[in-house]
Amino acid sequence: MTITTIDTAPVAPANTASTLEAWLPLVGRVLIAAIFIISGLSKIADPAGSMAYIASVGLPLPAVALAGAILVEVVGGALLISGYKVRAVATVIALFSLATAAFFHNNLADQNQFIHFFKNIAIAGGLLQIVAFGKARA
Repeated sequence: MTITTIDTAPVAPANTASTLEAWLPLVGRVLIAAIFIISGLSKIADPAGSMAYIASVGLPLPAVALAGAILVEVVGGALLISGYKVRAVATVIALFSLATAAFFHNNLADQNQFIHFFKNIAIAGGLLQIVAFGKARA
């Protein structure tokens, strides 16, 4: 005699995992882009303070550097979210993150600078994942 049982546990639709996987790249791009867009908007809100900070680390042409930073952060962040040319955009933002770490957060004896340096390195690593794998499906 064979006894058959019926599994009454709710079953997720078969495509739930693939739907989640389809949206995760977009969510990841939004989360990475957010820090750049917020930073760029804060530079727009206080250009004099931003230029003073740029000049304080010895970089030339603070106004030009500020304009470049705003372009990379705000426009690059928006493009990253939109999915337009994500590999190229992620490459530019990754290089920007590495340059920012090197020029603005290089005093690794200072705990705060140490954290910011490696935060920028980690963000660049996430961006390189986008360079490697592109926009994906979402």
